[in-house]
Amino acid sequence: MDDRLRRLEEQLAHLQRHIEQQDRAMLDLTREADRLRQRLERLESKPAADGDSAAGSPADERPPHW
Repeated sequence: MDDRLRRLEEQLAHLQRHIEQQDRAMLDLTREADRLRQRLERLESKPAADGDSAAGSPADERPPHW
């Protein structure tokens, strides 16, 4: 019975460490997702703030030798 209790305690300690690692990983992923969401929002709002100035950009014009 004592050996069985020791094994159960070892398994419990292992599972607790595993849960703590998963919690840290989930927190890191959540933070990264928030950073990416904010970056995407900035990138999506940038063209709207620029208006239609991109349509008349020099990249769309024909070179002078044409």
